[in-house]
Amino acid sequence: MAECTRADVCAVAVADAFRGDGEILASSFGTVPAIGARLAKMTFEPDLLMTDGTATLLEEPLPVSGDPPETVAEAWLPFRSVFELLWNGKRHIVMVASQIDRFGNQNFSCIGPHEKPKAQLLGMRGAPGNTLSHKTSYWVPNHSTRTFVEKVDCVSGVGNDRARELGAVARFHSLCRVVSNLGVFDFETPDRRMRLRSVHPGVGVDEVREQTGFELVIEGDVPESRAPSDEELRWIREAIDPEGFAKNEVPF
Repeated sequence: MAECTRADVCAVAVADAFRGDGEILASSFGTVPAIGARLAKMTFEPDLLMTDGTATLLEEPLPVSGDPPETVAEAWLPFRSVFELLWNGKRHIVMVASQIDRFGNQNFSCIGPHEKPKAQLLGMRGAPGNTLSHKTSYWVPNHSTRTFVEKVDCVSGVGNDRARELGAVARFHSLCRVVSNLGVFDFETPDRRMRLRSVHPGVGVDEVREQTGFELVIEGDVPESRAPSDEELRWIREAIDPEGFAKNEVPF
């Protein structure tokens, strides 16, 4: 079996974010999140629902690289039904973040003032509805002070501080994990601020601190992110990403 890479560790961290989710719709953006979601379904969370990218739920999700195998269609999921799942908290999405702050407010809309931005990005997309309606995690392939910021330029995804102010409107709001190329983060703190959960192999806590534009919650000795098991690595190499597309996001 090939040697484990940083991309593999990131993919497993994303997979673990789906642990215990059961029968809900799993959505992901980015190569590493796509690998992680598929890995979770193929191993410890077989009840996760995944589509072919259009309107068919699949028994075995399509790979992110290589030739797709023959797979069984489990059900039909038209777009209108996606909204029914979304609005009732029956979905867990992994979105990307161009900026994210200590409470999980996320921005992938623009850099600079909204009325006259320095750079126009994706726009709000579905981030406000996603974060207020169901479980949300984030993927950051390039961890730096430009991404982990004191204050986001524009709020696309709602953070814990804003959700608290909204009250019952945000009853399904649930920020789960942030996975970056340096470590894994959660919000399991009394005030729901971001906590450093683990650092990836070869990464030190001080490096994470230096590349983060706000003070993280750090409790005691921070553990190392887990590596994939032999079975998980076999799934990644042989079935999910045989051509190694993950290296385009995390090249080492």
